[in-house]
Amino acid sequence: MGLFEREPELAMLRHEMGRLDEAGRVVTVTGDAGAGKTTLIRAATGPAGTDAARRPRLLRGLCDPLATPRPLGPIGDALGELDGRHAGAEAGVVARREPEASPITGEAGFVAAVAARPTVLVIEDAQWIDAASVEMLRYLVRRIDALPVLLVISFRDTVVGVGHPLQPLLGDIARLDTASSIALQPLSVAAVAAVLDGTDVDPGVAHAVTGGNPFYVGEIARHPDQRLPSTIRDAVLASASGLDDPDLETLQLIATAPDALDDRLLPVLGIDLPRLRRLEATGLIVRARRGIAFRHELARRAVLDSVGPGGGSLLHRRLLDALESLDSTDYAVLTHHAEAAGDDERTRRYAALAADVATRTGSHTEAVAFLELALAHVGDAGREATRSSTGGARDPRDDRDLDGLRRRAEMLELLSTEQYMVSRLPESIDSIDEALRLRERLGDRDGAAAAHDRRAVVEYYSARRRAAEHHAELAVAEADGAANGSSARATLAYLAYRRHDLVAARAILLEAAHEGDVRDDTPHDHTPHDHAARDGARGPGGSQDGPDGDPAAIRFAITEAAADLVEGEPSGRPRLLLRAAQALDRSLDEVGTTAFSNLAAIDIEHRRFREAEDVLARSIPLTIERDIPICYQWQTGMRARLHLLRGHWAASAEDAATILDAGSAPLASVWPNLVLALVALRTGGDDATVGEHLDAAWALALELGESLMILGTLAAIAERTWMSDVDDERLAESAARLDDAAALPGMEWAIGELAVWLARTGRPVDAAVFPRIAEPHRLELARRHDAAAQAWLALGSPFEASLSHLHGDDPDAAIAALVRLEEMGLDASAARARLLLADRGVEGVPAQRRASTRSNPSGLTNRQLDVARLVAKGLTNAELATTLYISPKTADHHVSAILAKLGLSNRREIGRRAAEFGID
Repeated sequence: MGLFEREPELAMLRHEMGRLDEAGRVVTVTGDAGAGKTTLIRAATGPAGTDAARRPRLLRGLCDPLATPRPLGPIGDALGELDGRHAGAEAGVVARREPEASPITGEAGFVAAVAARPTVLVIEDAQWIDAASVEMLRYLVRRIDALPVLLVISFRDTVVGVGHPLQPLLGDIARLDTASSIALQPLSVAAVAAVLDGTDVDPGVAHAVTGGNPFYVGEIARHPDQRLPSTIRDAVLASASGLDDPDLETLQLIATAPDALDDRLLPVLGIDLPRLRRLEATGLIVRARRGIAFRHELARRAVLDSVGPGGGSLLHRRLLDALESLDSTDYAVLTHHAEAAGDDERTRRYAALAADVATRTGSHTEAVAFLELALAHVGDAGREATRSSTGGARDPRDDRDLDGLRRRAEMLELLSTEQYMVSRLPESIDSIDEALRLRERLGDRDGAAAAHDRRAVVEYYSARRRAAEHHAELAVAEADGAANGSSARATLAYLAYRRHDLVAARAILLEAAHEGDVRDDTPHDHTPHDHAARDGARGPGGSQDGPDGDPAAIRFAITEAAADLVEGEPSGRPRLLLRAAQALDRSLDEVGTTAFSNLAAIDIEHRRFREAEDVLARSIPLTIERDIPICYQWQTGMRARLHLLRGHWAASAEDAATILDAGSAPLASVWPNLVLALVALRTGGDDATVGEHLDAAWALALELGESLMILGTLAAIAERTWMSDVDDERLAESAARLDDAAALPGMEWAIGELAVWLARTGRPVDAAVFPRIAEPHRLELARRHDAAAQAWLALGSPFEASLSHLHGDDPDAAIAALVRLEEMGLDASAARARLLLADRGVEGVPAQRRASTRSNPSGLTNRQLDVARLVAKGLTNAELATTLYISPKTADHHVSAILAKLGLSNRREIGRRAAEFGID
């Protein structure tokens, strides 16, 4: 069937292809199954679409209707077409973990390969896309303005709803200036009549039967002599009506392969050339790059639906056996056929292998799906043994029962870990709890220790410290010196470090060192602690492997380096970076990103803003690339706090809302709640919203029992009291909380922040804490307000500088502070400042400035901050485009918006005032 009523859409696609020399572009093509999405795209990208000399390269990636999609399936397809070479050969793309199962992993390599020359990249049937491919495409889309790439994505919009894996990519596309969409509508009655021209079929009746679906109409046109079918299944099967039973069975066998039947399977399945020719004559199948495929998914489904009762499982079993005879390692497809065949053992085995591949390729979302499937097929022995272990009547005495228990426990432990990685914490706890019961039933103390240890980590990220410490202690007790004891001690040490009990943390480290758990060979320039004692406790040859040979040892080393850095030992920084690199090189993604998380958190707490920005700029993309939402949430929440301290309210609220709107891990939600509370409080937002976020942060901080978060929340509560003159009973705890914190190292900034806000509200502050607070706070409490303000400005904290001047004795400085608060868009804080100045009788206070007359550096978004920093370094628009993978035109738009928000006339002023704006 030709293209009917698709001429405008075809012209649009060809027009977009012809504009690749201007800027990269994205086109989405949507419509129901059979609407003609593939036909349209192939017509536009085929030889007739463009002049041969100017025709861009075409790469196609297909998404398959597998129950659990292949990780990076369409990406591997597309790159597999590069000059006929193996996926990723161009631009040096290298598989990180499993070359055979997933040929491409690095986003930068993917973009370099696709954009090596003008290219049309087509991703078809994206309603079946996997999460890892979505992240690859998001990386491309964010840079596509500056690339010679037209990305065409087709999908059924009727099945892509809220929560679908494709939604984040569609959100990115919606923000592009160079994106357009094509929505294919059903054919009109006139178009149906044109398709059926020359037949006796009534166009009106055919339109009513098919709903104007082009594929269905075409099927009727191909069989005009058949009685008009009541269903499309009948229309499709009319094409196969002349086949004998063996040929029909072969056609049905091909239909069981959702991603096409590999040519190599034909002789194994006894399919010869004459039979293939008879099947081809039906018009239902075509020769595709992957093998023998159906011309359309609807046709495949119609043929598959024609299989009699019980026949489907037999066909899938035939295909499964054939794939195994070829030693296939496509575990996602093997899993699909094993499950459809009703083969529990092979489903479990291949789903577990597919999960392992997904984990190794940074596709933790798919890993969860495969492991859940594997668990559903552990076999009767495992299920019966599990029922017995949870109170049933059966006692698992024979080996099969014990094997079933062990197998299920192993699967549950893997599943719990992957669920944790993708921030599905309640499910992770359920999985590890069941695994723990099984380990206890088996009398496996080492396995029980590992389960308690995993439970401890998940409980901590769920913001339940007491439960976390309880399970970590049980893990140490259960291990009793066994292999999992080192991991449990590492968890205990980390939990102690996180509450700033460095004495307890180091005691655990030293105990582990004496028992040979810590093997850290890294030379340290200096530390304030007795590394020699630890090194001597290793015993002969204990240092041969180094911490990079053992995940627990790397975790010990991370905790020790972080503890040293908290206490001011500078060697902790390079050691943390080293441990992150070691862990990531070994694919210990969680461990490596944890090192980055703690380094950034320490830098932010100690007001080393530039260093924190550098760490997060490196680490946050890594958490996205390797599909670790749990770490992405924590680090993005910390970046929200960083932006707040630097006076970037818009970027701060943007990050905080991203985390809270996603229902992120409770541990990652404390600072975002505080950020949104303070931004709303200072800008004049709804007071109920402020209270809601403060209450949430307070409850989480108390559950975590960490002084940094408790003092940070009390400081925010005190600021609200300062703003409203309404007391909050929670501030009565401040004195005791300050005393507790004063006994801990690394608390100088948190103590100082709370002490200053308490003083501003008129509450007394015990002078005993003064020596334990950071210099800017100490200066203000000593009434050296100008010096305090200068210290804050030097650090890059304009809000704190303004508040210090406001509370000083210099009326001119106080008025200037009021003006700066208004310039920053902090209307509520400025209003409070006016009342204070009025109460003090300060004269000459200017009238409130209108919003239209303000420069507002706090209104820069995250993207605008990136651009502004580069402009401050002197980059031109062309250089911005190259660095940020955007077009020069887009760069110019960003610069214009930044100048408007900053109230500046030219880009040179951005560089001169970078420190003032917090973008240096």
